[in-house]
Amino acid sequence: MARKNKILVPEAREALDKMKARVMKEKGYPVDMKNPDHVKYEVAEEQGIPLQKGYNGKITAEQAGKVGGPIGGSMVKEMIKMAQEQLKHKP
Repeated sequence: MARKNKILVPEAREALDKMKARVMKEKGYPVDMKNPDHVKYEVAEEQGIPLQKGYNGKITAEQAGKVGGPIGGSMVKEMIKMAQEQLKHKP
């Protein structure tokens, strides 16, 4: 499945994927460390959303948000914690 989302620094993709895997594993989801993007199928199954590999044009925006929200929200919370820690150690 092709990635359609763009990150500002393409070189950061690997680090973001590792963070996604770590954060979602801490949340209790089974994560394939080689392909952490697949955690979205676990989240979708938990929510009762029929997410499939490939085209998903039949799911609603609300359903898509229920899948992406917990993943992205958890990652944002982790990035905020990381920034706060860095600020604590800044002179």
